[in-house]
Amino acid sequence: MLELLRAYRKYDPATDSSLEVLFLYPGIKALAFHRLAHFFYKRKIPFIPRMISEFSRFLTGIDIHPGATIGSNLVIDHGMGVVIGETAIIGDHVIIYHGVTLGGTDLKRVKRHPTVGNHVVIGSGAKVLGNIHIGDYSRIGANSVVVSDVPERSTAIGIPARILPQGIAPGHELKHEEIGAKKP
Repeated sequence: MLELLRAYRKYDPATDSSLEVLFLYPGIKALAFHRLAHFFYKRKIPFIPRMISEFSRFLTGIDIHPGATIGSNLVIDHGMGVVIGETAIIGDHVIIYHGVTLGGTDLKRVKRHPTVGNHVVIGSGAKVLGNIHIGDYSRIGANSVVVSDVPERSTAIGIPARILPQGIAPGHELKHEEIGAKKP
């Protein structure tokens, strides 16, 4: 939990303390509820996981299915309108902004949601749909619609998303003005 609080403090300059993040940030609450719901889901206990996730959604505006697999230090910034589907897999040190959907494209009970690698940033309003893979150190631009794989250290922008061969340099995770910019 301390590492997660540090991640929020690192990527949100508006916060004044870890206490503020712990008690006032909806992403922290949603992740705590998800961990509890996921615990019951993995043990095939019916109803309770969905009840916990519905309460969490009501409280935070963030909808995480209990079946989703989430790595360490996921930062959900602001969070309102974030949807993470049942078979989604999210790696470590990922940043997701408000209005993001990690959605499914199949009605069969198969892997139908995205797999997001480590150190990925997904911009506000992005829709990442289907059983696709987003490679490590990649970015998804705001409002992009991604329906195919994104290679490691790449950027996906647009509708439908096109792939640019640039990823995230350490220390530049929040430099959104660099998305899609040509390098000198």
